[in-house]
Amino acid sequence: MAAAPVEAVSDVNTTGNPTQITMAYLRDEKTGDITNLNLGELDLTTDEFILDEVDIHIQANLEDDLVKEALKTGVDLRQYSKQVEAELQRIEQASIKDYIKESQNIALLHNQITACDSILERMEGMLSGFQSDLSSISSEIQTLQQQSVSMNVRLKNRQAVRSHLSQLVDELVVPGVMISTILESPVTEQEFLEQLHELNTKINFAKELSFRETLACSDIQDIVDRLKLKAVSKIREFILQKIYSFRKPMTNYQIPQNTLLKYRFFYQFLLANERSVAKEIRDEYVDTMSKIYHSYFKSYSGRLLKVQYEESRNTIFTLGQREAILSPAELEGPILVPHTAQRGDSRYPYETLFRSQHYALLDNGCREYLFLCDFFMVAGNSALDLFYCIMGKTLSMFLKSMSTYVSDCYDSIAIFLCIHIILRFRAITAKRTIPALDKYWEAVLELLWPRFELILEMNIQSIRNTDPQKLGVLDTRPHYITRRYAEFSSAIVSINQTFPNERTNALLAQLQVEVENFVLKMAAEFPSRRDQLIFLINNYDMLLSVLMERAADDSKEVESFQQLLLARTQEFIEEILSPPFGGMIAFVKEAEALMEKGQLDRLKNEEARITQLVRGFSSTWKQSVESMSQDVMRSFTNFKNGTSIIQGALTQLIQYYHGFHKILNQPTFRSLAVRSELINLHHLMVEVKKHKPNF
Repeated sequence: MAAAPVEAVSDVNTTGNPTQITMAYLRDEKTGDITNLNLGELDLTTDEFILDEVDIHIQANLEDDLVKEALKTGVDLRQYSKQVEAELQRIEQASIKDYIKESQNIALLHNQITACDSILERMEGMLSGFQSDLSSISSEIQTLQQQSVSMNVRLKNRQAVRSHLSQLVDELVVPGVMISTILESPVTEQEFLEQLHELNTKINFAKELSFRETLACSDIQDIVDRLKLKAVSKIREFILQKIYSFRKPMTNYQIPQNTLLKYRFFYQFLLANERSVAKEIRDEYVDTMSKIYHSYFKSYSGRLLKVQYEESRNTIFTLGQREAILSPAELEGPILVPHTAQRGDSRYPYETLFRSQHYALLDNGCREYLFLCDFFMVAGNSALDLFYCIMGKTLSMFLKSMSTYVSDCYDSIAIFLCIHIILRFRAITAKRTIPALDKYWEAVLELLWPRFELILEMNIQSIRNTDPQKLGVLDTRPHYITRRYAEFSSAIVSINQTFPNERTNALLAQLQVEVENFVLKMAAEFPSRRDQLIFLINNYDMLLSVLMERAADDSKEVESFQQLLLARTQEFIEEILSPPFGGMIAFVKEAEALMEKGQLDRLKNEEARITQLVRGFSSTWKQSVESMSQDVMRSFTNFKNGTSIIQGALTQLIQYYHGFHKILNQPTFRSLAVRSELINLHHLMVEVKKHKPNF
């Protein structure tokens, strides 16, 4: 049924206008055969119609709002059905009229659709052609891309080859500028140095190519070899000329050395390309500088000895201003000029000459070591070996000369100062990180230390073996041996403070013990204990005074003699108080001892003794104090020490008299009438102060 109208419309399109086509279509609709109409599931006559489904449709229709409204109002459904059918026919007629009215537009739309379909068909054909062309183009692009990648790889390979070949050619080519410069320019020209660097590069490159058996190497080998020989010849002549200039008298060899350092590449070139010539130059330099240093230091050392003053007993035990040589300003000060000193008739101790000699060695040795490392390109043991080849004769001469002097030297202060000069010079070279002279410093110390210790041991033995009876007439003043020891010990202690040495401290301790024993042996020669104590106090006081000028207040030597001086001073105070006030002092000590035991009553029968003591003290104490003060001031050479002893004695006297007062205030003695004759303690103190010497 659906196909008939399409065919009818198709026929009408060929035979009439749109109105006629439409009317024919409607006629066909009315007269069409409906007997063959297939209603499908809606066919009531079919055996497969299921009545159960009718109930479902009825129930669904009853739910319709319009049906519900009709049932509520009681409308006759048959009438209502006819009314609806009539309405539908009216609408159908209206729709047909509208369709007929728009039939022309529909026919036009149909024609346009047909035309579009034809156009789209042609476009489809064109697009299919385009697609085929694009597939072909894509294949061609892929082919081109592969060709491009392949060409790019070939280009990179050619560029890499070109780079290597270009570098190879550049390295192989010997430019004319290089040839003319090496052959004609002086070696001191900067251009010669630059071209020598280039020539060295080409020589190394040619060696590398020869190992690879590159044929192109043979093309330049002859030219490079001849240029190398010419350069070696000119460099050899230049360096040897500079070395020979060192030999001229009065030459400052540091100037040509600095010139050689500017052209240190010359030796590097020789070492790399002509080792025999490099060895010749090094040997010539070693031989020349060895002779120059030996000659210079031999002459300088000989002239220095002419301005040395002779040793004497006044100098070998006294430091004086000699310690100034260890100050930084003196230690690294200018070296002595012997002929200038001779013209001024100046004389110097050995340690000053030693300092000047070794500072010159230190200065020249450090400079020479740095030059060797820099110019000859050596380091470590090689540098040390080369240095000793040059300085070995000079250092041996120094050690031999020093050994000769030291073996006959008894100036231990000079030797000890030399030891500390070497210790400081060794610290300077360590700070400069120059190990060249380390072995020499050790050799000097191994020479000086045993001699210094030997002299100390000899002094110890000498004091130990001294017989006081062979020293002549004795008096209570400080002995000259004690003074020498004080000067010597303070000198060694002062020097040893900066670089302490335990062996030195041990020897000083032995020497101190022997001196203390010596002083005691000397004091024993005096018949009275009073003179013995005066002698001991004078010597201990002098020892302390000298030691404290240089040694630290907390040094062992100072502390030891302070204790000895304090003990002997206290004993001497008791000794000088005993003659005038011995009775009172003995009574006070006895009474205090009994008071501690609670037995003071044992003295209550001593009224006569107490009376005598009270009245005796009151009548004689002023004269006794005056006499004692004068006697003390005459006995001691150090006025300050004598004053201190007087003050100590008067203080001790007041303490004893205060103790006497306390004893007589005890119940045992309160009834004694003589207590009223006791001198007021405050009054006594005021009077005693008048007898204290004033500075």
